[in-house]
Amino acid sequence: MAERLFKISISTPEKTIFEGEISSLVAPGEEGYFGVLVDHAPLIANLVPGKITIKDGGLPTIFKCKSTGILEVLKNNVNILVDSAERA
Repeated sequence: MAERLFKISISTPEKTIFEGEISSLVAPGEEGYFGVLVDHAPLIANLVPGKITIKDGGLPTIFKCKSTGILEVLKNNVNILVDSAERA
C-alpha cells in the first residue's frame, strides 16, 4: 500500500523555505507540540519558537522556528507562516 502524503509550505516574509509533499508533521503550538497526518481536520494554530519536524518517507527534516507564527491545515494542505526559520 502506497503511503499517503499531503502538501506543505513553510514561508517567511522574505521567502518560501520549504514546499513539498510529506507524510507527517510535528510543530510547536502554544500548549505543546502537536502532530498532523493526512486527512487531518481543519485547524488554525499559533506557533511558538521550537522545532518543526517533517517526514517525507525518508529521514526526518527539522526546521528551527525562531519566532512565533501561524499554522493552517485545510484539505490536506498545510501552510506555515513564521517571521524567521531555518533548516537545522
